[in-house]
Amino acid sequence: MKPIRNKLPIYLLVSLVILISWCTPTTRTINESYSENILINQLGYKTNAEKKALIRADVDVFELVDKKGKVVFEAPAGNFSYWELSGDSVRLADFSTFTSSGEYHICINGTEFSSPFVINENPFNRLADAVLKSYYYARCGVDITEQYGGKWNWKTGHPDTNVLIHASAADKKRPECTSISSPGGWYDAGDFGKYIVNSGISTYTLLLSERMNKTFHELQNLNIPESGNNLPDILNESLVNLKWMLSMQDPNDGGLYHKLSTKYFVGFVLPSQTNEQRYVVQKSTSATLDFAATMAYASRTFEQYNMPNLANDMKISAEKAWQWATKNPDVLYNQPKDISTGGYGDNQLKDEWFWAAAEMYLLTGDNSYKEKIVANYEKPVTPKWNVVNTLGIISLLTSDKRVEFEDFEKDFIGYADNMLAIEKESPYLISTNEFAWGSNSDIANDGMLKLIAYHLTNDQKYIASAQNDLDYILGRNATGYSFVTAFGHKTPMHIHNRISSADGIEEPVPGYLAGGPNTVVLDDCAAHNVERSLFPAKSYTDTECSYSTNETAINWNAPLVFLVSGLE
Repeated sequence: MKPIRNKLPIYLLVSLVILISWCTPTTRTINESYSENILINQLGYKTNAEKKALIRADVDVFELVDKKGKVVFEAPAGNFSYWELSGDSVRLADFSTFTSSGEYHICINGTEFSSPFVINENPFNRLADAVLKSYYYARCGVDITEQYGGKWNWKTGHPDTNVLIHASAADKKRPECTSISSPGGWYDAGDFGKYIVNSGISTYTLLLSERMNKTFHELQNLNIPESGNNLPDILNESLVNLKWMLSMQDPNDGGLYHKLSTKYFVGFVLPSQTNEQRYVVQKSTSATLDFAATMAYASRTFEQYNMPNLANDMKISAEKAWQWATKNPDVLYNQPKDISTGGYGDNQLKDEWFWAAAEMYLLTGDNSYKEKIVANYEKPVTPKWNVVNTLGIISLLTSDKRVEFEDFEKDFIGYADNMLAIEKESPYLISTNEFAWGSNSDIANDGMLKLIAYHLTNDQKYIASAQNDLDYILGRNATGYSFVTAFGHKTPMHIHNRISSADGIEEPVPGYLAGGPNTVVLDDCAAHNVERSLFPAKSYTDTECSYSTNETAINWNAPLVFLVSGLE
């Protein structure tokens, strides 16, 4: 008689199979044709920060997979939300609760994958260095060497030691065609001009970042010629431009020449391949006030670094500029007929008066400046080169005079809260509904203001919102581009920048922020048969001819320096 074998009941076998399947992680086969339907921060996310992606597909669930394809997290996708500015609908994929460090992809439908990104404590360190080092590559009048620039190196051009006084800038002591020396500084954007108005907000923003993110910047080493000299490299780089700005002040009366450039834009060549005559053009009240504000702030900065002689020179220059402006309160820049380079004209100077008065008050403590502050105050808005009152508000609220300006602080926090309210209604989680010149810098400036609001309130909601702004810039946007050159899976390759076009290197210099979607100018590439989307948030093209969307500029990178450094 055969022994009776023990048999498991069928329901136990089924339960065992289900249990084994539950315990066996699902694995996906990653394909590298990364989906345009998944929009992410293409660099990554901080371990304990909010982590959000957007999905342009009809899915109910999304997965997070590691670099081997193992599903490590899954969650429901949010409801579809339509945005009229992009012409599409997106679902939110929130994986903030996942905090394990590593390299990951978002996966939908089991077959579509995002490009890889990291989760760790410092995902933006290299980015922070690159966006700041972009200013080294923008230096005028020096060789950019292989030692410091790597494969992006070129010979000097534009020594600017024989710059002529243009007829619009001439006076009895410096008549037309007088030769002056005004070397150094930064090329402003995709061209070879140097402009005081735009240098003001750009340099100030870097100095502000040094003050607000001091510990981070003290640890940075950018491998620039000045590295290791006991100054943070952000100040070393800022000094390059500040010294040039000082040379643009007429020593006879304290007024500032508006700009230094050729009479017309030159072609897409290297600096050493141009020899056109350069001029300083017209003095203006806007340039002079922007200079006064920037130098006053710089004076306070370098005083803290035990550089009293430099700080005093900057103070004297700021005071002379203020005196010129009070004698010439409304000299607007009027582009001469024989000049066609960037204008940076501004017909409303109340914000410049406010900013300069704020900085002069903080520098000197003289109450006469406080009277000008009160008389010219306007509520805060997102800063631009021609709207600078908020810079003065920031300086006042981050100084030991903060208590004197409680009403300003209420307005500032109110503006920050309004930005958060706009973001809450935005499917793409940003605080703007306008896409004009340098829209990416507007978003970076929004992020900067939110970080200042955090500094004033210690409320984490502003940090989370600023992170959304950086996520947008780095790929979680309607175009799918990470707008910073060399950082991300899909980045600008054909920026509107003369040096980048002419250097013979396929990849652009890393760390430049492209201007971004722009609805003001739509036909800059018409001669090249390049069309742009009519949806504002997608009105961008990675094409060299597109100066309206793909140019680089010192004032666009500056708030990104602040934003990335502040979040790191």
